[in-house]
Amino acid sequence: MKKSLRFGSAIAIAAVASLTLASCGFGGGDGDDSASGETTLDLLVPSYSDATQGLWEDVIDGFEDANPDITVNLEVQSWDNLESVIATKIQGGEAPDIYNGGPFAGFVADELLYPVEDVVSPDTFSDFQDSFLANAEVDGTAYALPLIASARALFVNNALLQQAGVEAPTNWDELLDAATKVSALGGGVAGYGMPLGSEEAQAEAAVWLWGGGGTFGDAETITVDDPSNLPGAEQVKKMIDAGATQADPGSTQRSPLMDIFIQGKIGMQVGLPPTVGQIAEGNPDLDYSIVPIPTKDGSPFTLGVMDQLMAFQNDGDKQEAITKFFDYYYSADVYVPWVQSEGFLPVTKSGAEALSGEEALAPFLEVLPGAQFYPSTNPQWSATDAAFKALFGQIQTKPAQDVLTEIQAQSDAG
Repeated sequence: MKKSLRFGSAIAIAAVASLTLASCGFGGGDGDDSASGETTLDLLVPSYSDATQGLWEDVIDGFEDANPDITVNLEVQSWDNLESVIATKIQGGEAPDIYNGGPFAGFVADELLYPVEDVVSPDTFSDFQDSFLANAEVDGTAYALPLIASARALFVNNALLQQAGVEAPTNWDELLDAATKVSALGGGVAGYGMPLGSEEAQAEAAVWLWGGGGTFGDAETITVDDPSNLPGAEQVKKMIDAGATQADPGSTQRSPLMDIFIQGKIGMQVGLPPTVGQIAEGNPDLDYSIVPIPTKDGSPFTLGVMDQLMAFQNDGDKQEAITKFFDYYYSADVYVPWVQSEGFLPVTKSGAEALSGEEALAPFLEVLPGAQFYPSTNPQWSATDAAFKALFGQIQTKPAQDVLTEIQAQSDAG
């Protein structure tokens, strides 16, 4: 594999692919058999890769071997379906016992979740990185366990940039110039891959809005329709209007667009740690670099993402079983292979120590200190997230200010 990193060299990590996976249904009943002394836990998770289901099945097999009185029923959903699935289950009184997802503050407001200190041992709780645990708190109490963390960086096709006579950009002016010149090469090549479709529009929006000094708000207030966000939104539109992106970015999904980058048809696109593994499997000869995301003025920035595990208070008799599962999963010999296989960053101190020598993670670990996170502890964030996914792609044809105003209105409406 031909590859260079502005921060240093890297090696390939486990390959991951598309974010679609067939789901396995939950078992019937209430999951607790008092007569037999057996307990059943329902676990709902999203698909991070084609390997996700098998990785969880391995964890469950090991856990059930160690705890023969506990059965874990696994359901895997795509990210596109996950939030509607969990909402439907909650409305039907069938919330999973354990859930791997993103926004969770709304569940806290409805008093549906256990405080995490009630469902992990003190040793497990103390092993989490403090900054990640703080990002899972509502009013000073953690209600979700950090699962994985990720930072983003710009993946650059060195060959295409060389053909266009440009270098990897560090700020918006350089990015616009470089992307426009790469697009001008023709042959189906796009300068910058801009996914504004419903899969993860909020992430691409954050890259631009925050890169221009903007913010989505904090735990108390959501601020999308804010003057600080307008420079980034207008730059998105400037990129599109200049022909610096792929065709129809407003409806383009991130995962298939990254596949096109891997095929060598996109000059630059923001990617995640697992992208390294995708390239290793899909096109190991791709000549690429990983560099910091360009911002308005070139200052350091990355979008940090942290997904969580949380436990619903469905049945008090399950609390002990949930605690056993969490303690088992987060033990270093179980958790580290899982997070390493999915290609993300560990959230535990023991995990970080175990993976400190992984060169493939170095570019992302290096930019992580400057990471900004979604305001996921704001109960309004879930509606805001949905509004970005539904509306931000319209910036392709609508004025930037109008789009920000519409997203704010939908967020405020809940």
